[in-house]
Amino acid sequence: MSAPEFIDLGFARMDVDRLSRTGDPEVVYGAGKTPEQVTGAMHALRAAHPDTPILATRLSDAAMARCTDEFGVDVVDPVSRTAVVGPERTPVGTVAIACGGTSDLPVARECAATVAVFGARADLVVDVGVAGLHRLLAERDRIARADVVVAIAGMEAALPSVLGGLVGSPLIAVPTSVGYGWHLDGLTAWLGMLNSCAPGVLTVNVDNGFGAGVAAARIARRTPSCADANG
Repeated sequence: MSAPEFIDLGFARMDVDRLSRTGDPEVVYGAGKTPEQVTGAMHALRAAHPDTPILATRLSDAAMARCTDEFGVDVVDPVSRTAVVGPERTPVGTVAIACGGTSDLPVARECAATVAVFGARADLVVDVGVAGLHRLLAERDRIARADVVVAIAGMEAALPSVLGGLVGSPLIAVPTSVGYGWHLDGLTAWLGMLNSCAPGVLTVNVDNGFGAGVAAARIARRTPSCADANG
């Protein structure tokens, strides 16, 4: 008899077949879930995938406290509001995650946690916004060495356009809902990134560090093997 494709917990049906289909297990999206539902889903995924890390995102304070109680203090990152349980994956490829300012750190750290869980090495480069271009140029070589670059910024969101003219790696832009005045909850940054003058810039939704991290890790995981195959 084949293994079940999902586990019915009553409040959720956990897709335990996703790892075999895609190479990555289901992630627990914590927003709107009770602390008990979050940890219950994580326990179910851990039991199904004991050799793979399990990620929970967008956790409430109460859910983070519950995860700390059940899994340990080192599991939770209060900045990104994530929790990761299980063994680390051996990283393949590197993702440089450059963020414009400290205010972008919650999204940047969510992206970094996701990259690690999805099997690549995350190199977080903080506070390199274009208002002080020398800070970005000082890290140019470090960022350029990565297989994939994620550029995270709010306000006018110029960082991806500048990086797109400096490095040749695949570049994923993440707009954040950060800025003075009426920035329309990140819509200004999103439109700026969509209209980037730099070629090859791909844009995800506002504050979506998770989505960018998944895509970046999957690209990075394949990049070294493709390079080896091509000699």
